[in-house]
Amino acid sequence: MSYQAKLRNKNRGYMNLIVWQRAMDLFQRAWQITHTDLPIDFKLRSQLVDAAQSVSANIAEGYGRRGINEYLQFLYVGLGSLGETLTRAAGLNRTNQITDEALKNFDELHYEVENRLSRLIEKLEQKRDDGDWTARIMEDPEEYIITPLLHHSITPLLHSHA
Repeated sequence: MSYQAKLRNKNRGYMNLIVWQRAMDLFQRAWQITHTDLPIDFKLRSQLVDAAQSVSANIAEGYGRRGINEYLQFLYVGLGSLGETLTRAAGLNRTNQITDEALKNFDELHYEVENRLSRLIEKLEQKRDDGDWTARIMEDPEEYIITPLLHHSITPLLHSHA
């Protein structure tokens, strides 16, 4: 990975996911084959790159949502973007805008990302179904300890008269 955030918080944990890193590699590969190999129609080139970028973006956005159902929803959108990505690459190959070798190399990485994302979805669904999901995602719990509230608040205490 060419960029590793030194600034850490609970919302950036997706950067440590191998599936996110490999999805970024897929985006990079899509960019390379559409911008360096052969001249490709601007709109088609843009659509392939956008679909590939959408995979890692949805992994990141879902991670930041904190709720298991929303996280899974974004992962499924990412999985759909993977289908779109491969379809667009295959279409460019059929019209001789990318080579057979470029498609083969792209498909091998795509296959890895697709399988990693599918496994992540399966594991998260299992955690959800088992009730083993915590709503708060953290890399290291010690990093996010919130200091206790001060006992001398200016807000008056509410007393119940039971």
